[in-house]
Amino acid sequence: MTSNDNDALVIAGRSYASRLLTGTGKFKDLEETRLATEAAGAEIVTVAIRRTNIGQDPDQPNLLDVLPPDRYTILPNTAGCYTADDAVRTLQLARELLDGHRLVKLEVLGDQRTLFPDVVQTLEAAERLVADGFDVMVYTSDDPLLARRLEAIGCVAIMPLAAPIGSGLGIQNRYNLIEIVENAKVPVLVDAGVGTASDAAIAMELGCDGVLMNTAIAGARNPVLMAHAMKLAIQAGRAAFRAGRIPRKRYASASSPLDGTIG
Repeated sequence: MTSNDNDALVIAGRSYASRLLTGTGKFKDLEETRLATEAAGAEIVTVAIRRTNIGQDPDQPNLLDVLPPDRYTILPNTAGCYTADDAVRTLQLARELLDGHRLVKLEVLGDQRTLFPDVVQTLEAAERLVADGFDVMVYTSDDPLLARRLEAIGCVAIMPLAAPIGSGLGIQNRYNLIEIVENAKVPVLVDAGVGTASDAAIAMELGCDGVLMNTAIAGARNPVLMAHAMKLAIQAGRAAFRAGRIPRKRYASASSPLDGTIG
C-alpha cells in the first residue's frame, strides 16, 4: 500500500504510490464501488460519514466489507455539512467509528446549488480540528491567500476546486491552481470539477500532487472503465509534469535541424 518510490505522494507522513483518490458515493451498489476503486488503483478512498454506513447501522451493508481499512486508507469527509459545528461533530464520530483514525477530509458547504465552500466556516472548523489532533485535508475555493491561511493553520493537504462539485466542467482556473501549487509546502490536490481523463491529466501537468474525484467515475456510462482511464491520465499527467514540456511558440521549429544535412 505504501511506496518507496522517490516520487511517492506523501500525506501526513505516509507515502502512497497512487495520486488518484476516489469517492465511494453514487455507484449503483457496493460491488461496482469495489470494482471501480480497484480499476482506479486508488489507495485513499473518501467516505461521506453522513451518507455511508461504515458501522453505524449493523443491519445495513457496510462499505468497509468491500473496501477494508487494512487495504485502503479510509478518508472520512463532511459532505452535507454547512456549519463548522456540524463538520467537527461528524469527524469526531468518524474517529470513534474508525478506532481513533486521524486523517480526514473537511468540507463545509455554503450553497446548496453550487456546493461552493463556506470559507469562513471552513477556517473555523479547520482550526478546531487541527487543535483536536486531526490530520486535515481541506476542500476549499481556489483563492491562493485562503490556501496559505489553511496551510498556516496546520492542514496537511489543500484541495481547491477546479470547477463546481459534480459539474464535469474540467479545469476552469488553471492560473489560480498554479499560484496555489507554487506557494504550498503541503500537497495540493484538485477536488471537484473533473469530468474526463484529459481534465485529470491537465491538473497533474499543472503541478498538482493528486486529484480526488467521484462523480466523473461513478456517473460515467461505464464507471469501471472510466476509473481505469483516470488512473492512466493521472500517471501520464504526472510524468509529463516531471519531464517538463517544451516552451510554447508562435512559429514552427523543425524536429530535425537542417545544418549538416546531405546536399
